[in-house]
Amino acid sequence: MLKKDESIAKRNSRAIRADIRAGRIAHQTSGMAAGFAQGNLVILPKFWAADFLRFCQANPKPCPLLAVGKPGDPGLPSLGAGIDIRLDVPSYRIFREGRLVEETPDITAHWRPDFVSFVIGCSFSFEWALQNAGIAVRHIDLGRNVPMFRTNIDCLPAGRFSGKLVVSMRPMKPLAAIRAIEITSRMPQVHGAPVHFGDPSAIGIEDLARPDYGDAVPVHEGEIPLFWACGVTPQVALAEAKPPIAITHSPGCMLITDIREEDLLNGRFQFEPASV
Repeated sequence: MLKKDESIAKRNSRAIRADIRAGRIAHQTSGMAAGFAQGNLVILPKFWAADFLRFCQANPKPCPLLAVGKPGDPGLPSLGAGIDIRLDVPSYRIFREGRLVEETPDITAHWRPDFVSFVIGCSFSFEWALQNAGIAVRHIDLGRNVPMFRTNIDCLPAGRFSGKLVVSMRPMKPLAAIRAIEITSRMPQVHGAPVHFGDPSAIGIEDLARPDYGDAVPVHEGEIPLFWACGVTPQVALAEAKPPIAITHSPGCMLITDIREEDLLNGRFQFEPASV
């Protein structure tokens, strides 16, 4: 199995997907394929897909859509040639009636002809832009997954879907934080600007050393924690809605697309809304 290091970060999206499909990469993908956008994943039966699409449209900060697949089709050609969503994510979560029952590197055996895939923008996609601006990203520097927290902020309900907002956290000095807000505000398809910064208790987070998902990172004296809306939010909504089956990525284990992050920064990538 390949370890995540600088050589992996510099490889292109197709090479990384090939390693994921072959089982050589089975861990979180932060810092991989620098310059290419990554995506969160939700797969639902078609009967549930229309409500979930409405939930994403009602909550674009945590759920900015990059693609919606055709029922039963594991390909996502708008995101990359040859993508097979059943094989190209390092680790998947299987939920039944809202309960996590399995994690697996391959969902081929679970695939159904009525499955609809949703790919949602990921904050890993703006980290390249932050690093290019000279802003350190703590969890990448430490080789860890980003820390993620459930908040006390309600998402807007849509149909059968509702739940609390999940956020990812990155600590920074004030000047770096201002620049990070400026940069990410130009990238709404991968969560855009932070939803909060400063006191974590104001959004219901009790202890930054105990994230609900991912890995803890230190917050040094003089730093401000910045909180971005997170694509793990749908997993909370799935637990509330309790569909008979749903499949997601494991937190931090993303689909690496062929979308250039610079196209997100400049608004050249356009998602065409689908009807499901």
